[in-house]
Amino acid sequence: MSEEIPLPGAVAGRTAVPLDEIDRQILSRLLDDGRISVRALAEQVHISRANAYTRIGRLVAEDVITGFTAQLNAQRAGLGTSAYVTMSIEQNAWRDISHELREIPYVEHVALVTGDFDVLVLVRAPDNLVLRQVVLEKIQGIPGVRSTRTWLVFDEVRGRGATWTA
Repeated sequence: MSEEIPLPGAVAGRTAVPLDEIDRQILSRLLDDGRISVRALAEQVHISRANAYTRIGRLVAEDVITGFTAQLNAQRAGLGTSAYVTMSIEQNAWRDISHELREIPYVEHVALVTGDFDVLVLVRAPDNLVLRQVVLEKIQGIPGVRSTRTWLVFDEVRGRGATWTA
């Protein structure tokens, strides 16, 4: 028997914006297709266009929706080599390191994590030579980085992303 996953805001100690079922449906459809027209979105969720505009505006203003982006097929976009880089860093160096990582080309995602290492970085580069330069010259050159390990990605499967169930 599987445990039910709590809805946003249900986890103790976390603040979340209250979302009703219509908000969740809007978010789900926008995550499926960020280019959906407001008219089509309103029809699918069974609300007026004015209500859809108002709700989307509120979700943006409350920082629930933080932006609208395109999803790339990295391989087709010329970024044929992907790797996760784990980093051990000096205590209290996270803020400076996170700012440095944000400026490095080909760094797609950065997360402060718990466990055997401190930081997890996703790098997508055109080839192994560029990946090597990013890891050995850029990432390892950041003050406060003690060590790195690189894990090449052979294949990827995209998950469903954030969704809600009623």
